[in-house]
Parts: sequence; structure tokens; C-alpha cells
Amino acid sequence: MTDQPTRPLAEGRSAIFEVRAETVVSAPPEVVYDTVSDLGRSGEWSPECKGGTWVEGEPGTVGAVFRGDNVRGTDVVSWAPVIRGPWTTESEVIEAEPGRVFRWSILTGDRRRQDSVWSFEIAPEAEGASRVVHHFRLGKLTEGLAKIISGLPEDRQRQFVTEWNDKLAGDVTATLDRIKVVIEKAAGK
Repeated sequence: MTDQPTRPLAEGRSAIFEVRAETVVSAPPEVVYDTVSDLGRSGEWSPECKGGTWVEGEPGTVGAVFRGDNVRGTDVVSWAPVIRGPWTTESEVIEAEPGRVFRWSILTGDRRRQDSVWSFEIAPEAEGASRVVHHFRLGKLTEGLAKIISGLPEDRQRQFVTEWNDKLAGDVTATLDRIKVVIEKAAGK
């Protein structure tokens, strides 16, 4: 695995990629948490994760490992040499507080945590609603991204970081929009 990214990626950044989106869902925090912590349902709302299986530990608890089935189209940052079509990832739950926060880290091929962390943070709002924040932070390149970046000249590295951040921002927003619909529809709202 490559260590830190080349200087152009690291300059002026505390993270290589960091995006967040938030929305208010008309359901209590416990209902929101029960939905977003059920990673097997990810296909109902994620632009790339189509679901998957818990492969280790008690599902949804700290230390549990989830294997996600993902699919990426050809139109996503189309010039970059990223995975197209199906692929899998494994992630480990690193924080699970019902009604409050669900956080997981993407693992390496030999199951070490990477500095690639996704989360849902939930807070109560008025009238039984919840404020939900979906957050992603990549502090250090993952195994796969290190391979992609290492083959690009500096100007294309910067372009990739900019375009991938834009893609990720769209993904977390779309995910929250879909989660809101799924939960509110189930609640009859």
C-alpha cells in the first residue's frame, strides 16, 4: 500500500476526500438508526452499494464486518482508471450507538482498517423528526486509490481529487434523499 499521497494531493488539505450532507427525516432517531445501520439494505439508497452480507460478528455492532456488493457505471469520472462494473469491499463497524451514530471503516485486503470512514449521525428534531448527517472522510489513500493516483501526472491527480470529491458529494446527497423517502414512505408520511 502506498503511504501518503504525493504532495499535490496533500497540500492545504486535512483529508484527501471529505464530504457531508444532511437532511431532516420525519421519523424518530431510533427508526432512522435501525434503517441506516442495516447495511444489507444499502441497495435501496446507495448510488454504488447494492447490498451485501455480514461476514463476521453480530450484524450492526462494533467489530462486525460487512462485505458490500458495489457497481459503478462508466460515466463516473470517465477519464480516470477507476473500477467499472461490479466489485466488493469489506468494512468494519467502528461505532454503533443506537439512535445516535453508525460509523464504519473500509478494510484493506488483509482486513486492516483504512483511513476511509463513512458515517450516519442522527439527532432528534422537533415533533419526532431526526436530523441525519451522512459523512465520508478519506484521510489517506486506500489501496485501490493509491494505485489509481500513482499512475497519474500531478495535474491529473489534482483533477481527479476535485472530480472525485464532487462525485462523492453527489453520492452522499443522493443517499440521504433516498433514505428520507424510504423511511418516510414506511412511516406513511
